[in-house]
Amino acid sequence: MAPVSNRSTILARDGVVADPALRQAILDAADAAQPRCVAHLSDLVRQPSLLGEEAGAQEVMAEAFAGLGLEVDRFAIDEAAIARLPGFSPPVTSYDGRENVVGVHRPREAAGRSLILNGHIDVVPAGPAELWTSPPFEPRVHEGRLYGRGAGDMKAGIAAYTAAFAALRSIGYQPAAPVFLQSVVEEECTGNGALACLHRGYRADAAIIPEPFNHTLMTAQLGVMWMRVTVTGTPAHVLDTSAGSNAIEAAFALVGHLKKLEALWNEPCRQHPAFAGHRHPVNFNLGRIEGGEWTSSVPTRCEFDLRAGFYPGQDPAEVRAALAGAVEAARREDPALAGVGVELSWRGFQAEGCVIDPAHPMMRLLADSHRAVLGGEPAELAATCTTDARFFNLYGDTPATCYGPEATRIHGIDESVSLDSLRDVTRVLALFMAGWCGLEPAAAQTLGIKTL
Repeated sequence: MAPVSNRSTILARDGVVADPALRQAILDAADAAQPRCVAHLSDLVRQPSLLGEEAGAQEVMAEAFAGLGLEVDRFAIDEAAIARLPGFSPPVTSYDGRENVVGVHRPREAAGRSLILNGHIDVVPAGPAELWTSPPFEPRVHEGRLYGRGAGDMKAGIAAYTAAFAALRSIGYQPAAPVFLQSVVEEECTGNGALACLHRGYRADAAIIPEPFNHTLMTAQLGVMWMRVTVTGTPAHVLDTSAGSNAIEAAFALVGHLKKLEALWNEPCRQHPAFAGHRHPVNFNLGRIEGGEWTSSVPTRCEFDLRAGFYPGQDPAEVRAALAGAVEAARREDPALAGVGVELSWRGFQAEGCVIDPAHPMMRLLADSHRAVLGGEPAELAATCTTDARFFNLYGDTPATCYGPEATRIHGIDESVSLDSLRDVTRVLALFMAGWCGLEPAAAQTLGIKTL
């Protein structure tokens, strides 16, 4: 298709793309990209990209980026190099054979503002397959929703930003500024994939992560800390349980004491202003527990993993100290913990919280793009989880937020994403990209490229 306008560069003026014909052409192109976008999402869901097993899905992404005529940058995470950087979290598994994949667009003449579109390819475990209505890694479309592990969190967002870029190309345009489409590993437990992108030198004037937050603009997110607690008791035969110290029972007692710290941090007088609208923003989650050796023996050892949320501005070292202090206080004061050994270790998230200025030009333009597609004002979200947006905001000199589709049961059974919402996010991202980066006529060699 020939470009709608002959102007070499088209920028937004105080909002979304000003030319009504071009604006409509972008929306129509995003709509036309929907079947390919759904097919791309389905291909990604079929790849069970669990922690350490992301290679198949990353191959799909590399092919998609190459299909758009982008330079494809595939690189492994250099743990030794990023371990010295702020924001690093100790990994829970090896980085051998695991790569980030970035599609790089460079304009002929940079006239607009650069952009990172980031998404994580890793997914959490599916849980018992028999509880799913259909197999978790077989995409199923039913009543306007696509089901499967990772469909919402967050392969739909990756498919949407890829389709948005393709939509601009389909009407003969490309961004008039550098755009970096990042598909990263390990967001679900460390974020070191995004950190590795920063270490590789990727910076931009803004970053958007299409996490499945139902068309909201994220204005803040909590910090998250993972803590492993190993409890050692005294084994004994059950004919006299009083002769031993039950490590499993002690572990549950410790969790109860840690929950008191959670309650303290949720008191209204202690809440961060960004989370004033939340009844219970800070959550401590007992996510994994393992212990005991024999049903008829008092268990010697129990190990559990706890996820603790905390507010922006709290230093992770101070949070670790507070958690360790709560454990030590419990051991001193609770007779049920007498004689029990406790060891703490810190792997996985050691992630700071962050706040995003809702008045930043990126946020205003994203809100304008939302209004142009959906009408009305986008709601603002102070997220009680963490996302990779923290890396860009805190360490990468790149203002970042999350804006993505509506999804249900993420991290649960029968996870799904709304396909209408997927289409609307594609429209919003295409409009935003055009307005933020500006547009120039696409290079002739890319116009006939197969997209997605």
